[in-house]
Amino acid sequence: MKSRSTMPLALALAAAVLAGCASTTGAPPKDTLARISQTQTLTLGYREDSRPFSFKGTDGAPAGYSVELCKRVASSLQAQLKLPKLDLKWVPVTVATRMQAVNDGSVDLECGTTTRTLGREEQVDFSNTTWVDGSSFVSAAATPLRKVPDLNGKRVGVIAGTTTEAALKALAGRGVVPVFVPVTTHTDGVAAVRDGRADAYATDRLILVGEVLGSPAGALLLLSDDYLSVETYSLMLRRDPAFRLAVNRGLAQLYRSGEIGATFRQVFGPRVTPAPLLEAAYILNALPD
Repeated sequence: MKSRSTMPLALALAAAVLAGCASTTGAPPKDTLARISQTQTLTLGYREDSRPFSFKGTDGAPAGYSVELCKRVASSLQAQLKLPKLDLKWVPVTVATRMQAVNDGSVDLECGTTTRTLGREEQVDFSNTTWVDGSSFVSAAATPLRKVPDLNGKRVGVIAGTTTEAALKALAGRGVVPVFVPVTTHTDGVAAVRDGRADAYATDRLILVGEVLGSPAGALLLLSDDYLSVETYSLMLRRDPAFRLAVNRGLAQLYRSGEIGATFRQVFGPRVTPAPLLEAAYILNALPD
């Protein structure tokens, strides 16, 4: 009888010891904000080839519009959590790895060019809107494809799993059926057009402007005036309501204060202004506390 009565106590003590051992290993809490407070580190994912949003600069450091937004969100998080410091750890991600990196905790926040869709929200969460853009395509200037119907039967380079790929597939309903040429990066897509492996390369329009037309190969390419789709970008994160709220609070502060204008000019220069749809997104997401 004595051994039976002491069994629950023994189990409780063992559980307490095990819990103590677990805590001394430094295992981070599941709550994102608690872990950030504990480690005083925010891990940010970025793309190395998505100029002008998220790319590796000439000095090897992350750069671009989405990167700058994440830096400002990080400053807000530091203030919200009342931390003496907040270190930023940058981790490169790709189209293929970005969602897994968010889900498995490799990154806390993805600062790239991810379009928010309902399908993706089945796996991850998103901040409020940070950009409004659309996808388009470039072709060789010597053999230009100017309009969407011109893509019918043509070889079109596209990164698999992107919303641009989905937009191209949806063209079948309009009688436009391209031949897909899978590529892995924007650089590879441009090379496919230049080398004759593809007749066109399709991706987000501003990426085409910044990454493609701004490169030496730009003189040999023609950017179509047509849009394949209109999309919104957001910062991608895990499903954590408290963390999402903190990120959105940082973005709202940025939009309300007008600092977003300075951030925009820092990246795009004084001669470029936000499109009306983007201005509307700033206004609609400048939420009060």
